[in-house]
Amino acid sequence: MTGFVRPEIALPETAPDDPRVGRLLGATLRPGEPPRAVIAGFPVDEGVRRNGGRPGAAAAPAAVRRLLHRLTPDALAPGPFTDLLGKTLDGGDLAPSGDLARDQAALGEAVAGWLRAGAFVLVLGGGHEVAFGHFLGYAALARPVEILNLDAHADVRERKDGLGHSGSPFREALEHPSGACRRYSVAGLQPHAVARAHLDLVTARGGQAVFAAQLTAERLRALFTALRGPALVSFDLDAVDQAFAPGVSAPAARGLSPERWLEAAFLAGRSPTVTSVDLAELNPSTDRDDQAARLAAVTVWEILRGLAARPAR
Repeated sequence: MTGFVRPEIALPETAPDDPRVGRLLGATLRPGEPPRAVIAGFPVDEGVRRNGGRPGAAAAPAAVRRLLHRLTPDALAPGPFTDLLGKTLDGGDLAPSGDLARDQAALGEAVAGWLRAGAFVLVLGGGHEVAFGHFLGYAALARPVEILNLDAHADVRERKDGLGHSGSPFREALEHPSGACRRYSVAGLQPHAVARAHLDLVTARGGQAVFAAQLTAERLRALFTALRGPALVSFDLDAVDQAFAPGVSAPAARGLSPERWLEAAFLAGRSPTVTSVDLAELNPSTDRDDQAARLAAVTVWEILRGLAARPAR
């Protein structure tokens, strides 16, 4: 894909009876064959800087891949998982231009191409400005999409001096002239981290706004059941409690448990209405012993595990 560069990552050395994700990715894709899934990186955090967050998320795609590649296929269902990995393309990382709007447009163009080919798309941010670029893929296809965001914040702030940032992606999607955003919902909110006006904006546009304390397993499953495809799911790692995810752009003092978060990742992969996901706000420069990065890698693994478990169409 034009503008994307394949990262150089050392693959783990393993025995034949101990396969790892890094060596299985794309292993059975034939030339010209459309992939079942695509993983792509958006190593950009200019939007975080504009929003006053802690910069460093641009290094996240490399950190996630490094740890994801070391993981094994699902030991409980290795066949379907291994088959999926073999048909999953690593599309590389966007080569940043230094112009956020241009980079978001380039990401949207790439996402549109992969969606058009019928692939499930998984984008690794970067700051949460990745979500607007991700959405632009649907807008380019004139394909209405529903958005579900797992986040401590609503991220529907106004632009700053006319410029988008990591706190504005979903307002930008809702207000996009294409009208491609059919509905936007957010779950994992913290009452001390979301303005009432932003909450009202979400619900006034027909979306759901669910606080972290309300996000039971049943409520989470209901959110996914209510999605009408195609649907885009965005995972902002700051929704997870800081005790488990210290390396993020804006840590949450009272966030979701890893169990609830990873359940959401599996559901996103398994839901037949979800056609793409993104993962945002991992900040390796503020992480502790790769704690948040490991959680991010397992998040991707759970999304893929869910995708491998989808009923055949």
